[in-house]
Amino acid sequence: MSTWALLLIALSLSADAFAVALGKGLHIRRLTFRDTAAIAVAFGAFQGLMPLLGWLLGVRLADSITEVDHWVAFGLLAVIGGKMLHEAFTQGDDDEPDEDHVGVRELLVLSVATSVDALAVGIGFAFLDVPIAGAALLIGVVTLVVSLAGVLIGHRVGVRFRGPAEVVGGVILIFIGVRILLDHLGVW
Repeated sequence: MSTWALLLIALSLSADAFAVALGKGLHIRRLTFRDTAAIAVAFGAFQGLMPLLGWLLGVRLADSITEVDHWVAFGLLAVIGGKMLHEAFTQGDDDEPDEDHVGVRELLVLSVATSVDALAVGIGFAFLDVPIAGAALLIGVVTLVVSLAGVLIGHRVGVRFRGPAEVVGGVILIFIGVRILLDHLGVW
């Protein structure tokens, strides 16, 4: 898998974290460096860790499903991308109350919730020629930067960019899944 494809995957996976970071930035009354850094570091760390865990799980399953590994990768990316598109078009009203800071418990829950997709992508990476340490690091760093930007933009502008970020992320993941499938079938 090329570096560009990994970068696109990293950007796509960070779309959920960006959307949540936008929302958190919008609802923190007095934004501090501590809260901004905590959100960005937590989201980046979990987003980087989950592909590693998924890859370890996928490696254990690799021998049993080698014949259909490209279908597994395609299916996981298509489902994740489809979920992101669905969420982008079915967002509810913003009724979250404003708060003074982000609590540790809430931050952990949000970090896990926004990184579950990265776990599934890590499983797919186990069936592809992907250098997992570099891919996980790239995903984590990209998510950290994107989340940092999301908090700051959310605090200044609001959640206007949430939907478009999820649409772009979903489309990119589906495209990469289709490309993997077509490549393994000899069409691409």
